[in-house]
Amino acid sequence: MHDAVINYIDSHGQNYFSNLPVCRQTATETVYGRDSIRCYFLLPVAGDLAVLELWERLQTIGVVTFACVRGRNEMVETRYFISSLSLGVKQFALAVRSHWSVENACHWTLDMTLHEEESRIRDERLRENSAWLNWFSLSLLKQHHGKDRIVGHVAGSVGLMTSWLEVLSGVVG
Repeated sequence: MHDAVINYIDSHGQNYFSNLPVCRQTATETVYGRDSIRCYFLLPVAGDLAVLELWERLQTIGVVTFACVRGRNEMVETRYFISSLSLGVKQFALAVRSHWSVENACHWTLDMTLHEEESRIRDERLRENSAWLNWFSLSLLKQHHGKDRIVGHVAGSVGLMTSWLEVLSGVVG
């Protein structure tokens, strides 16, 4: 389905979406020394989308192109979304931003408490398992009554790791 959506966007984008009504919105911001621009495109699904039958009541396809410049480094990402909702482009942009703000907050917390970015795990399956365990551990710790004492610290000290493991294993309530 992913490839079919990308092919659909590419084929209609070659003629600048002249045969589809496309809604567009652009947002720019400067945060933490980064200049970024997000371009949101929302288009209805036409009958020429391959594998249309795989998503019942599919109505819209959204595309977000994100460009970010920090110093001399430029990064450009394109993300594709499908929806069974009939959305306006402003609703679509808000939904995408809301989703990524939650994702980014979770990843920041994992990186600050468990140093996920410093992981040396190269095997894909081990990396996925480790990420899942980190996420699960963090979700348990956030529910613990002493969470401010535990989650707010860097996980590098032996004493903290012992406390952490005791909480996760249920030894300490």
